[in-house]
Amino acid sequence: YRVRGYVTAYDSETGEQLWRWFTVPGDPSKPYEQPELAEAAKTWKGDNYWQIGGGGTVWDGMAYDADLDTIYVGTGNGNPWNQAIRSPGGGDNLYLSSIVALDPNTGAYKWHYQTTPGETWDYTATQPLMLADLDYPEGKRRVVMQAPKNGFFYVLDAKTGKLLSAEKFAPLSWATHVDMATGRPVEVPEARYEVTGKPVIIKPGALGMHNWHPMAFSPETGLVYIPVQIAAASYAAPKEFKVNLEGTNTGTDFSGGAALCAAPGAQCGNLETYILAWDPVKAKEVWRIKNDVYGSTGILATSGNLIFSGNHKGEFNAYNATTGEKLWTAPTQARVVAAPATYTVDGKQEIALLVGARGLPDDQPRTNPYSANNSRILVFKMDAKSELPTTMPAVDPSKLGVRIDPPLLTASNETVFAGEQAYAANCASCHGDKAVPGAGAIAPDLRYSGLLPIRNGWNPTVRGGDRAQRGMPAFQDTLTVETTDAILAYIIKRANDEKAEQEAAVEKN
Repeated sequence: YRVRGYVTAYDSETGEQLWRWFTVPGDPSKPYEQPELAEAAKTWKGDNYWQIGGGGTVWDGMAYDADLDTIYVGTGNGNPWNQAIRSPGGGDNLYLSSIVALDPNTGAYKWHYQTTPGETWDYTATQPLMLADLDYPEGKRRVVMQAPKNGFFYVLDAKTGKLLSAEKFAPLSWATHVDMATGRPVEVPEARYEVTGKPVIIKPGALGMHNWHPMAFSPETGLVYIPVQIAAASYAAPKEFKVNLEGTNTGTDFSGGAALCAAPGAQCGNLETYILAWDPVKAKEVWRIKNDVYGSTGILATSGNLIFSGNHKGEFNAYNATTGEKLWTAPTQARVVAAPATYTVDGKQEIALLVGARGLPDDQPRTNPYSANNSRILVFKMDAKSELPTTMPAVDPSKLGVRIDPPLLTASNETVFAGEQAYAANCASCHGDKAVPGAGAIAPDLRYSGLLPIRNGWNPTVRGGDRAQRGMPAFQDTLTVETTDAILAYIIKRANDEKAEQEAAVEKN
């Protein structure tokens, strides 16, 4: 989307805007909103960045240090993702993918550290920011810590922004290490698909090694507990790029590396998730707990040497914070994504947990008994007597037979490919990546749509807005009939793929 990032302060009593700090420069023909943007503009090339937005949205990580009277914000990736389109000729593109320190009273800039200069893979630095006092051999130090998407764990001096450590907390392929003399990652040249013109598989993909799921810190153990997700993805530069006024503008061809992912032994997609205990002083792993079912979940650390976390298997667990030993478990009857919260009522501690389906990538289908959207808040305390109601047993999809009957695919490969590109840019955010609605999808599974064999019903719906009252907007101003026909061909292709899988499952059983 065409976005330009900023962070804004408001008066808590009146709602009056007090200040706004933009993360990337705007139109260079106009005065910059803050002095540091003039310097930031020197790290951008061409005209596209400000016309499309540039990116750098602040959508998650913030922290406030009362002693230093400083607010820390994490900024997002570039828009478009592809730097060759966003900023032809390269550049660091400040202040994308950065940790920025500001004066909370005025919005004045104090310092920044950029985790991924010239970002081109959707590597945000918006992930949770954590303030802590760490015990180094030379003494205690106030720090800011972050485990962003790019796979490095950063420890910065909270007052000066000096980089204290930056080590891989999981296996990655886009860079070899961070040069501590410069603070910059040493990239693998092949990772810049927009420069080489060649598709490449990158670890991590856009999901990142750690996303928005809260990590935790225990002052008792001195360890940080990170919900790590290992996922790889293919990146390729598109043959052409046109600004989409109503959809995404990644500037990335998501199907261009499909052949790489289909090769024997290729590691693509969602691979594994685990809880990682990380020593931020020694910058190394201490232990890990692998999840049986893929999916990240937030973590809570408490006194008493405990950490709590749910999982996508439908469990809520307590672990020994020092060793990772599981001490207790309870069923949740739903996948868990959120971090637990703890508080006291009448002097007794309780732990509350929000459970439900959202949190997996859109192309991750619901594949286990606890993947239904059984959303609710569960509250636990010592000596509680309540029990959850009985749930229906899971149904094996292979026992259901063939449940889809799409029309035959008659379109050419070229039309299907064009439809795949248009679907990814305009439809996937609601209907699911690759036409597979994922966990928490908000729109129907188009592979089962009754409109597939009715072309004279398809375009009035997609372009004309026949179902606008049901939440389906009209795309007649942005998509041609040729494009919507291509999208239809792609969905028919994906529906036939699903039919083949169902037939194979029936035959196997």
